Amino acid sequence: MNQSKFAAAITLALASLASADAVAQEAAKVDEVSFNAAITSDYRYRGVSQSRLKPAISAGADYVNTPTGLYIGTWASTIKWTKDAGGDGDGDVEWDIYGGKRGEIAPGISYDVGGLYYAYPSNGLPTSANTFELYGQVGYGPGYIKYSHSTTNLFGTSNSKNSGYLDIGANFEVATGLVLNLHAGRQNVKNNGAYSYTDYKIGLTKDFGFASVSLAVINADTRAYVSPAGKNLGKTAAVLTVSKTF
Repeated sequence: MNQSKFAAAITLALASLASADAVAQEAAKVDEVSFNAAITSDYRYRGVSQSRLKPAISAGADYVNTPTGLYIGTWASTIKWTKDAGGDGDGDVEWDIYGGKRGEIAPGISYDVGGLYYAYPSNGLPTSANTFELYGQVGYGPGYIKYSHSTTNLFGTSNSKNSGYLDIGANFEVATGLVLNLHAGRQNVKNNGAYSYTDYKIGLTKDFGFASVSLAVINADTRAYVSPAGKNLGKTAAVLTVSKTF
């Protein structure tokens, strides 16, 4: 092979490698997979403790197809409430499976629609704790409004199909890596007004790079949810959470 042909061959090989690398980079942009893990001083959901006012650990995984906005994910956490609610099983885990689509309605206006299944293996409650909700969210800037609607009974409450939860909030970056978290929600439990309530949260989240740390004051305006010891599971409390996404 003469020198000119050899140079041409090298150039073609390098071009092929560059092309393959570009394809790989584009593929990486199309599909995104992430994982998360956290430990919290009290697992609060919609303002009510799911862990009897005690610490909980959680982990999850998410897949997003960037061009379409389609996503699926799963998440699990330790809990105590199914036993506390009178379950005769050994359920001590919440396992969530969800999927949906997100994107922009118009510049600066985002949307997120999907469904979420809450599974409580071996919960043993008279009315199964397993719950499915459809949700829709619209966001603008740091603010959002979201509505979730149950197509099953809600978290073990009988005759509660078609319950709804309205969630309004905002997350403002007040300094580099520091976010102010504001939230107010209203849980309406169909045909079970005594279990309906309003909840609030105000907190700060700081991204330290190796992990994110959040501290929030949370309250649920209800006394319908109590621990076996008679403690109000919606009482005002400061909740500390350390999490990592990778």
